Amino acid sequence: MTPPPPSDQTAGAPATTRIVVADDHAVVRAGLRLLLDAEEDLSVVAVAGDVDEALRLTRAHRADVLVLDLNMPGRATLPEIPALAELTAVVVLTMQNDPAFARQALGAGARAYVLKEAADSELVEAVRAAAKGGTYLNPQLGARLAAAPPEPAGPPDDLTEREVEILRLIALGQTNAEIGRQLYLSVRTVESHRAHIQQKTRRTTRAELVRYALEHGFVTP
Repeated sequence: MTPPPPSDQTAGAPATTRIVVADDHAVVRAGLRLLLDAEEDLSVVAVAGDVDEALRLTRAHRADVLVLDLNMPGRATLPEIPALAELTAVVVLTMQNDPAFARQALGAGARAYVLKEAADSELVEAVRAAAKGGTYLNPQLGARLAAAPPEPAGPPDDLTEREVEILRLIALGQTNAEIGRQLYLSVRTVESHRAHIQQKTRRTTRAELVRYALEHGFVTP
């Protein structure tokens, strides 16, 4: 006889989305937890106060969504979004209403960008969209983003921001293992990025990559 399904996954019930909330203010974390846990299909499994803790807890709990504040103590948050986005769907929740921040966050891999002032009406929708592989952008901010002039062209040779970051570290003399530890990537992932960099730049040796990084201003002599 087939056993019944677990109580939280009964027939017809929506799957529960596991969420980590990262914000450096305890009051904000508590409020967001109340807001999200009030929904039957959402569950906050952990809260974090900085980027490192957010990364650790997201991995430990295998969270489906990370709600991430852009302004937390310690390391800058924006550069960490690509690594976080490899683990889970990132929903940025911030007071930063400048379209440039939204463009950078979404370009780095965030699934959603919500302003804290609209969290009570938009965060739940954004989390659900992100968990399903979709995207969400605050409507007013989206309108401003559409009206803003385009940003200058990105890195040369179609390098991604992550590849530029790894190229910079290569030029600074770091090994693949050291780069992996700093960026929370496996050595195999770093090697894959490095192979793409070499293919795109048509440079193969470390000396050639260093010269390329210097020529394009990724590092200074």
